[in-house]
Amino acid sequence: MAGYLVFDLRITDRAAWQEYRRVARPVMTAAGGTFVLSGDRIEPLEGEWHPDSLSVVAFPSAEAAREFYFSPAYQALVPLRRRAATGHGVLVEGT
Repeated sequence: MAGYLVFDLRITDRAAWQEYRRVARPVMTAAGGTFVLSGDRIEPLEGEWHPDSLSVVAFPSAEAAREFYFSPAYQALVPLRRRAATGHGVLVEGT
């Protein structure tokens, strides 16, 4: 079953965010991840959820997604992401 990393982020530093995206994408791609979606044009339809930015990255399996997230290469980039944005991230196993 595929694994998906889903992040709901509020961008707090646009310059740092652009740098994070530039350096994180090749690390994610090398680990087998591909963007399902990434965007900041979001229209809330129900409830109180109002994310500024939403990203979904697909991996071949939940284990592959977990390995990417906890890899030394990605963990080295986490401080930059946290400087650029705040929010939530989850791993979803599904089809």
